[in-house]
Amino acid sequence: MTAQTNWAAGYLSRRNGLIPGTQRAQYSLTDLAARGLLQRAQVNRMLMDSALLNFTWHMIWADESPTPDADLPRCVAGADGYVVFIHGWTGSNAIWEHLPSLVVQRNPRLVSLVVDHNGFGETPFATEMPDMGHCGPLAAMRAVERWLDLLQVRRQPGDPRPRVVNFVGHSMGGAALFFLQENQWRLAEQTRMALAPALLLHDEMHRAFYTTLGLGIGLVGRIRALQVIDHVVSPSVLETLAEGATPEVKAEHARIYEVTPKSVTARTFAAMGLIEDHPVPHVWDYFRVILGHRDRLVGLMPMLALLEELEFNSDQVRVVMGTHYLFSVGMDMERWHSQNRAIVLHDILHLHNEALQRQRTG
Repeated sequence: MTAQTNWAAGYLSRRNGLIPGTQRAQYSLTDLAARGLLQRAQVNRMLMDSALLNFTWHMIWADESPTPDADLPRCVAGADGYVVFIHGWTGSNAIWEHLPSLVVQRNPRLVSLVVDHNGFGETPFATEMPDMGHCGPLAAMRAVERWLDLLQVRRQPGDPRPRVVNFVGHSMGGAALFFLQENQWRLAEQTRMALAPALLLHDEMHRAFYTTLGLGIGLVGRIRALQVIDHVVSPSVLETLAEGATPEVKAEHARIYEVTPKSVTARTFAAMGLIEDHPVPHVWDYFRVILGHRDRLVGLMPMLALLEELEFNSDQVRVVMGTHYLFSVGMDMERWHSQNRAIVLHDILHLHNEALQRQRTG
């Protein structure tokens, strides 16, 4: 598998990770294709189908000393699994802060892949007016699945070693996990953890809020006379979005909101309210959902009603003391969110180990 992961040596930049004993590198899909490390035709097809101009991510792995570039493909190929972090609205890979590094520090046999997606961060849409169908959680999940196929990190035909892809999504990224195409994955090949998922199929109040908010942001972007409203809308929306998070997470949301075309932000918010795609109830193997009791963006009771309808079991759902950013340890929610981050870390590793053992034993 090493030859198939040669892309790992083709990073744009690399540096030490956020915690000791970890390292971090940034990648660009179009750059890897231009350098012949991925097939250009396949990359172009994936980007065109997803309406994206590029797709970028950070890879984080454990190593006490700087890993030689030549060893990076072997580092990726030899992993027991990967943890794919998918952010939410107006976010980027930075909103996860230390969590991806903590995962690989606790289990050095894992590699974290932390994406920018859905028109935000360094993964912009090809146009400032993308079709609404490309802005929602289902489209985000399809793009992530296509990207993973390009990287060939999944267990390949003829490879006897078990390997698990663990998805961790927040907000819209959490909603996206409900649309993973399970029939394309082997038993116990993937796990999913949705943190405060914004899947609002039973939540008419929040759906109306997001649709209205999206229309308002869209008008601000199109009508110059309304741009003064943006200075009022932006701080209040971002404060609600990142309530309980660290100042760094709040600043990153503000930065992404500022640099992202208002039409993209508007359509993404509106897509959350107008979502018509319904997951089908089934067993949901290796899937966990964590909800915050003070989440002002995802209604607790409507979400629990939806999970009941989708036939989730009690042991697959946690409700913790926290806000929408239940894993980010801001000063105003430090007591609860620090505990929540430890719970999230434990559950990611536990799910991975369960799935890996299931593959080994059949």
